[in-house]
Amino acid sequence: MERAEQTTSPGDAADPDPQTVLIVDDEVAILESLAECLGDEGYGVATAGDGQDALDKLRRGLRPRVILLDLMMPRMTGWDFRKEQLNDPDLKDIPVIVITAANVSLASVRAHFGEVDLMPKPLSLEGLLALVRRHCGEPLH
Repeated sequence: MERAEQTTSPGDAADPDPQTVLIVDDEVAILESLAECLGDEGYGVATAGDGQDALDKLRRGLRPRVILLDLMMPRMTGWDFRKEQLNDPDLKDIPVIVITAANVSLASVRAHFGEVDLMPKPLSLEGLLALVRRHCGEPLH
């Protein structure tokens, strides 16, 4: 599996941006597709190839309105990322949408992650956009 690049766009700034989504996934094709789709919709996008990359960006000041988080990644999984996020008072309140191909239920994910949304892969673009809009509002074009 190819490792995702650490690309960012306008949302990688110290000030909170209500239109920014952080996508955390090690699958380059998914990362690029989601970034393009959300960017085309008018959202700012920041990306990370695994949980550690995401934590590094967040600890440097990135404040997305929501995080799209894959569970199965090298170096730092989504499970480990969420544990670190919840233990960091500066990061714990950033909402998370778990995106995964793993056969997990919303109840089981919430038992470990707290209040999160779950979007199984393959993703429903309309469903994902509805969740992003719920957290970010309508994009500014």
